[in-house]
Amino acid sequence: MKERLLLELAMNLGYSLAMSGAETYRIEESIVRVLRAYGYEAEAFAIPNCLTISMMTDDGTPMTQMRRIGNHGNNLDAVERLNNLSRKICSSTPEPETALQWFQDTQEHGACFHNWGKATGYFLGAFGFGIFYGGSLADALGAGLCGLLIFAIDLWMDRLGSTQFIRTIFAAFCSSLLAYFLQALGLVHGADSAIIGALMLLVPGLLFTNAMRDIMYGDTNSGINRIVQVFLISIAIALGTAGSLKIAHVFLGDSAVIEAGMHSPLIQNLASFIGAIGFSIYFNIHGPGGLLCALGSVFAWSSYLITVRFTNNVVWGNLVAAMIGALYAETMARIRKYPAISYLVVSIFPLLPGAGVYYTMTYAVQGQTDKFAEHGMLTAAIAGSIALGILLVSSAFRLATAKRRTSPSAKCS
Repeated sequence: MKERLLLELAMNLGYSLAMSGAETYRIEESIVRVLRAYGYEAEAFAIPNCLTISMMTDDGTPMTQMRRIGNHGNNLDAVERLNNLSRKICSSTPEPETALQWFQDTQEHGACFHNWGKATGYFLGAFGFGIFYGGSLADALGAGLCGLLIFAIDLWMDRLGSTQFIRTIFAAFCSSLLAYFLQALGLVHGADSAIIGALMLLVPGLLFTNAMRDIMYGDTNSGINRIVQVFLISIAIALGTAGSLKIAHVFLGDSAVIEAGMHSPLIQNLASFIGAIGFSIYFNIHGPGGLLCALGSVFAWSSYLITVRFTNNVVWGNLVAAMIGALYAETMARIRKYPAISYLVVSIFPLLPGAGVYYTMTYAVQGQTDKFAEHGMLTAAIAGSIALGILLVSSAFRLATAKRRTSPSAKCS
């Protein structure tokens, strides 16, 4: 009976972490540490769509439970609460019934923004990055409207149980088309800035970050799986924007692509901070943690601007900025006892090549093969440099804490 309850507790904990958007290593370590705290040898194997737990009972009988994992969410507040719960359980080892009640209480009393709060996050995220990518105030407001449309589509698709791929194509298509019509009506000056600002809501930043951390922690299967998902979602964004561009050209006429310029560094950082506040809400990060996560985006982008100024190389700029963002995330995680993923995913958002994906597909649709190849290669290089920066810093912190994590006295660390 006790073993069954503990296995149920471990499965519920791991499953909830996975559904909230936790990294693979956090899911597996939380499960194993809780069960070992009660004196049971256990193994956990998690991949993005499945979780398996095996434990040995007192009489030597193995028990195994497997559960399929559906579409992952982005509730980083839940990741923090469940992470703290696992620490609390393994430090005090209450009766299994009590631990299960703690889990239920954690699930029922978690903080979550209401729909109007989530809509605000979508609007601010798109609005901030609409300015960040060179748009005017009108363009940013247009981006915010496109962001609200994406929010409405997400709610609708949730009710339909749609896959992430289909949802992303439809959201990218509708939001881009709205931006083109707003431009035709004279309500925005540059549809490109409005579209890119809104598309940042669709960029799989959490998936990308988790993929890098999974690979760094040796969970190669999960990391590759997530990278494939990132690639497919990027294709979905590209297909959606390409389709809207074709339709806009039919009804509104063809027009040359004019890549938006960038504002002054001060405005860029301010816009990044506003957009990152929106994404903190999007990822359900509450209280001062949301402001601190957004502050990390300012540090990362400032590092990018300084590096590019001295090296005149955007790839180096993204590498250094990703390292600064990762360093900030790991440091804040240890200061505030909060999972580093929350700080990291928001901090690196200004670096993610949303504009690169958009312009690459725009040039492809318009048949400008030279520019298509140029932007495609640069976008891939930027993504690679961000991944390398995250891996370098996170690996260094992992090595520095490996001895403490494997110490017999550190079962709850």
